[in-house]
Amino acid sequence: MDNENIGNSRVLLFILAVGVFGILNTEMGFIGILPYIAEAYQVTVVQAGWLISLFALGVAVAGPTMPLLLSRFNRKYLMVFILGLFTLCNVTAVFAENFYVLLAVRVLPAFFHPVYCSMAFTVAAALARPGEAPKAVAKINAGVAAGMVAGVPLSNFLAEQFSLSASMAFFALATFAVLLLTLWLVPSMPVRKGMSYGSQLAVLRKPMLWASIIAVIFLNGSIFGVFNYLAEYLGVVSGVAPTLVSILLFVYGLCNIGGSMLAGSLLTVRPLLVVKAFPVAVATVYLVLLGGGSAWPLMGLMVVLWGILGGINANINQYWLASAAPEAPDFANGLFLTAANLGCVLGTTVSGRFIEAWGTGYVVLGGLLFCLLAALTVWAQCYQQRMNPSLTVQAEH
Repeated sequence: MDNENIGNSRVLLFILAVGVFGILNTEMGFIGILPYIAEAYQVTVVQAGWLISLFALGVAVAGPTMPLLLSRFNRKYLMVFILGLFTLCNVTAVFAENFYVLLAVRVLPAFFHPVYCSMAFTVAAALARPGEAPKAVAKINAGVAAGMVAGVPLSNFLAEQFSLSASMAFFALATFAVLLLTLWLVPSMPVRKGMSYGSQLAVLRKPMLWASIIAVIFLNGSIFGVFNYLAEYLGVVSGVAPTLVSILLFVYGLCNIGGSMLAGSLLTVRPLLVVKAFPVAVATVYLVLLGGGSAWPLMGLMVVLWGILGGINANINQYWLASAAPEAPDFANGLFLTAANLGCVLGTTVSGRFIEAWGTGYVVLGGLLFCLLAALTVWAQCYQQRMNPSLTVQAEH
């Protein structure tokens, strides 16, 4: 790859990373403004929560379908269309006077969320030098992590200091800026070797793919099943002051970005070792918390380690599913997004049951359960691959 192509690839990777940042910022940012929405539209907080749950449901439903249906289209045109749709819906949300109008323009772009993200992962991997795809994909995941980090505190700050409209205008500005960059700097990217829908769906016949989907559900459940209760855990179990809770959540997010970049290097060098060791590393953190490590300031160290592992997790999930169906990358990345969302929902539900039964301090038992299930699934896959090398999950480099 010559210097000009390397430079163009870096520009494209940057735009894709900023693009997923804008989309994830839109997705996660509403978490920080739910109370303001409930007040402004005279609905309950539970009703305002539909803006989050229905968006997630749209992503889960569209994950395996929309990337498949749109896989033959020019990638630049798709990027422009999706970013334009997000911008238009976000601008409409700023001026929406009816809650159900807000809900409609919130849910509509959710169906195209997996298309942009799966396309970003596919293009990043294709731009990489041989053997370095995980490093390129890690940059996209860093954009995802940054969107998750910035979305909640930024939206909350803007709504508190200015107005709800200002907060939602920021979402529109973020996607509009990436839209302009895409129109200006991204070259036309037609799909030269488009696969038929039937040949892409054929990967569903592979038992290893289904095992990878299950593994991703368990891996994501092991992280988000506990993380989604982290704010409550810090306050109730660790006794951390509310102001410090916000700081620790932000630190967790920053460590997510660092973990994502670290994962790119680790998965390039020893991918199978990293994937097999990951559930053990997460389980170790949870065992420390269960054994008394939830007390401050040790809890601060645990948040840092946990945040790094959370960033590594996203890259492992994408790598594991994409490796199981390399012949249909867009479809595989769509399946990854669906499996990751399902893992989040299932993990949160199961861990919530432990809280109801024994209290917040035992939420980590849900995480430990998913760590065990993830380890058993991944190790079984690796064993099967060793016995039968023709099975598709990429071997060590």
